[in-house]
Amino acid sequence: MSQETDLSAYSLFSPELQSNPFDFYKLLHEKCPVYKMPENGFYMLSRYDDVYDAAQNWSVYSSVMERIALLQGENGRILLDVLRDKGWEHMPTLQRADPPQHARYRKIIDRALNIKHVRNLAGRMTEVVNDLIDKFIDRGQCDFIEEFAFPFPGTIIAELVGLQSSDWPTYRKWAENILAYSGRKLTAEELQAAAVLELDMQHILAGILEDRRKNPREDLMTSLVTAYEGEEPLSMHELQNIMHQLISGGYDTVPTGLNHTMLRLVEYPDIAERLRKDPSLTRNFIDESLRFESPVQGHVRKVVKNVVVEGVTIPEGSFCMMRWGAANRDETRFPNADQLIPERENAGRHVGFGAGPHVCPGMMLARQELTIAVNLLLARLDNIELATPQPTPRHKPSLGLHPLRELNIKFTKRA
Repeated sequence: MSQETDLSAYSLFSPELQSNPFDFYKLLHEKCPVYKMPENGFYMLSRYDDVYDAAQNWSVYSSVMERIALLQGENGRILLDVLRDKGWEHMPTLQRADPPQHARYRKIIDRALNIKHVRNLAGRMTEVVNDLIDKFIDRGQCDFIEEFAFPFPGTIIAELVGLQSSDWPTYRKWAENILAYSGRKLTAEELQAAAVLELDMQHILAGILEDRRKNPREDLMTSLVTAYEGEEPLSMHELQNIMHQLISGGYDTVPTGLNHTMLRLVEYPDIAERLRKDPSLTRNFIDESLRFESPVQGHVRKVVKNVVVEGVTIPEGSFCMMRWGAANRDETRFPNADQLIPERENAGRHVGFGAGPHVCPGMMLARQELTIAVNLLLARLDNIELATPQPTPRHKPSLGLHPLRELNIKFTKRA
């Protein structure tokens, strides 16, 4: 069957399909594993092996591109010109650079987010989670997104970066501004406003970064401005673009993972009870939840040389989306992929954090945040249910992300 005949009823730009794309993914797996999106000409990979291989093959699928142009087109210059004239224009660093340049930036981040440092944050994470639960537990209900899913990881990342814990709403405002122009098409006026806010962010960060050069602390910003023996210090231009990614990349993914995980616990109370009885199962359950409904559904790469996938030639200069959410529902890798199976043996092989050299640098941090949150929520809350029905569609529109619109829960306090 032709792509046009099979898939003409589907559009990945439809909010309804973005919210519930899984029948579409199944059709892609069966009939069109390399799909050319009619709306923008992007190619999309959906099968696990193809997505995983592409993520490894940076010499063909490049991360170097001006991302604002993907959705904003020429209008993206409105924002970029403001940053160029009054701040720091976007440049390829960290996740937006290819090896070998990528390795230089990644080494610095990995040094700051090593397993020892992440484990040392467990006590602070536990404290923040309990403090947040204390604020709503006696009410018997809460807006889970606003009262828990955002403030918990927001507080942790704000402190980790080097801001005050009370600054997490500012961090959230910055992140939402950055993500806005990669999630939907903005008007010229909206792009101008986004530029002003991003410029303000840059100058605030510049002041903090310069302070860390003079007055080092135990935080990520100090790690970024500290050159180790034999290393060249990062320029302010590089630092600004790394911070741009750390702020936007760490903002939506963990809250979305928390929200989907809580929704799973509401939908499957038997699983919640099993986790209460045996918290050692939580880690695998979290991986299965991330596989089942990935917080990031897809990332775009630029194809820098012709490549053939599944018999389809993707030409040089094309844009290609690695659809993580579709790969995680591939039956050839995850049998009964549309079922949530907490004991799934290979749940940890999901690509919800990406794959290859650009795999999420905050993966260990996110897993620990999710594990601590789930265990403490289940230890303190019982009979968790939806307080209000989920809206339709239940997710905010986004081509690559997968954020819930709302999640209001009610519960009883465990003795």
